[in-house]
Amino acid sequence: MRLLQEDAFFDIFRTNRHSAFHLEVEDSYHTPSESEPFQKFLDGEVDDFHWHQPWLDLVQENTATGRRIERIRIVTVPHVDYTRWGLTVAPLNIAAGEDIRWLPRHLLNDADVTTDDFWLIDDQRVVFTVFTPDGTFSGGAETTDPLIVNRCVQVRDQLWKLAIPHADYVH
Repeated sequence: MRLLQEDAFFDIFRTNRHSAFHLEVEDSYHTPSESEPFQKFLDGEVDDFHWHQPWLDLVQENTATGRRIERIRIVTVPHVDYTRWGLTVAPLNIAAGEDIRWLPRHLLNDADVTTDDFWLIDDQRVVFTVFTPDGTFSGGAETTDPLIVNRCVQVRDQLWKLAIPHADYVH
């Protein structure tokens, strides 16, 4: 394993050849960079989403070349505030080219799910997202171990069948 921080982490999206898949398993993330926009949402204030533009640009850069970026968010129902906020931000990601799906936790049944968030890159490497105790994103722990990669491919394939596309989920 090696720790990818800052630009090295975001380089996984500049160097992937075919796909990047993200599994999110937490109901809330307390990332300091999102605290102000999240508070605006809670206060009912208008957000210009300027803070989110670097990610949207990265998604557009990927998808414009035919590469896929996909995400499943496992969520508890009823939704917590963070999930409700994520539902309002998701259309921006989708417009940039990301395929976002939602999977209510109660639909998992016997699905064997990892407890860690991860990015699966080109089905050849896994980057587990790493957060400090206060919720600050500190990078990704990357591995190409075939056992771990294959396990994450299996998790993705199993959950993708259960996950609900954003447009269907919000209606």
